[in-house]
Amino acid sequence: MDSPQTRKTGLNLPSGMNETSLRLETFSGSFRAISSLSSPSSSRSSTCSDRFIPCRSSSRLHTFELIEKKGSPAKEGGNEAYNRLLKSELFGADFGTFSSPAGGGAQGSPMSPNKNILRFKTDHSPGTNSPYSPSILGHDNGFSSESSTPPKMPRKVPKTPHKVLDAPSLQDDFYLNLVDWSSQNVLAVGLGTCVYLWTASNSKVTKLCDLGPNDSVSSVQWTREGSFISVGTNLGQVQVWDGMQCKKVRTFGGHQTRTGVLAWNSRILSSGGRDRNILQHDLRVSSDFISKLVGGHKSEVCGLKWSHDDRELASGGNDNQLLVWNQHSQQPILRLTEHTAAVKAITWSPHQSSLLASGGGTADRCIRFWNTANGHQLNSIDTGSQVCNLAWSKNVNELVSTHGYSQNQIMVWKYPSMAKVATLTGHSLRVLYLAMSPDGQTIVTGAGDETLRFWNVFPSMRAPVSMEETLMR
Repeated sequence: MDSPQTRKTGLNLPSGMNETSLRLETFSGSFRAISSLSSPSSSRSSTCSDRFIPCRSSSRLHTFELIEKKGSPAKEGGNEAYNRLLKSELFGADFGTFSSPAGGGAQGSPMSPNKNILRFKTDHSPGTNSPYSPSILGHDNGFSSESSTPPKMPRKVPKTPHKVLDAPSLQDDFYLNLVDWSSQNVLAVGLGTCVYLWTASNSKVTKLCDLGPNDSVSSVQWTREGSFISVGTNLGQVQVWDGMQCKKVRTFGGHQTRTGVLAWNSRILSSGGRDRNILQHDLRVSSDFISKLVGGHKSEVCGLKWSHDDRELASGGNDNQLLVWNQHSQQPILRLTEHTAAVKAITWSPHQSSLLASGGGTADRCIRFWNTANGHQLNSIDTGSQVCNLAWSKNVNELVSTHGYSQNQIMVWKYPSMAKVATLTGHSLRVLYLAMSPDGQTIVTGAGDETLRFWNVFPSMRAPVSMEETLMR
């Protein structure tokens, strides 16, 4: 038979402990179980705490602002994004709908079964608007936002060239173009009266031609396929050579003096001379040239570049003019005169149609960007130095410029922000020559210090992206 004491309390008490030895006391809304290990006659000071069970209503979540107070506006300048993240990670996405029980301290207030406060939960709802998505903590909730992407670390560009080649007799002349890199990975360099070919894959050097003691090389330019190379001479000739067999294919005349710049499109070779003329040559036609672009420049033509779609030809001259021609007109369709010095540096964007960049000489020092569809200048950046060359990366929306007086540096820029990615130094004289490797990662620069320096400045080709993403880089 159960004792009367057992029947009354429903508890099996150890011997020596009666019902009054176990008490439940409430302190400020919290339950504390106090067990007396002494006799009933012992004083309260002999009691000890067994455990502490906090009441939800007495927790200090309000202190840390994890529960939003009704009717209280958000603190100005408060870190709301951090609070949302903390609540989401600790208490689940629906914690924000929880409010403390009425009265703030009622011990028996019921809690909804799905409001377990100490429960981790990954928020998979697509409607979350937190700028700090849980996906950055290893949970993928399908939420994507530009603000959820952590800022990218700046790309590191090596400050020193990975290779330096001697280039004796490389002329220190701003108006010449003596270096070009073919799509077949062969570098052509004009040194004095000779043109040399350097094969990048095995560093083999081959002499392509020697113009003799009465002439010298003033320009070189590969075809886009990399099989033929054109050579401009100081006497005004334009020679075309088979780069594989080192055999001359054709000689064009027409210029009265040196041919300082050459540019191929798919089938036409354009040449610019000190005689201020631009000639169009065609290997399939027996005549020296098929057309002459006259009345454009008033001084030596030193910059020449076809657009990637072969529709437009940009030319720069010592008359400070930048002209744009189309395939059919013998008069320029655009005459851009904002530069205040010679325009040698010209490059077309491979990422955006009708986007042209040009650089001015010592008195100008600016890189200018143009929309050739309407002739508007889009931007102008003062680089602080003579702009000798420009080249646009085909892998990313960046470009590289080389400079002369007075810094002799190489600069890599992001477009369109024109933030500087890197500034490279090493040449002791003006960096007059520039070419890019076929993979678009390496550039080679040449200067009157008679060296060629190879720099790794651009990343490798990325996976195809949309035009909008390309332009925003």
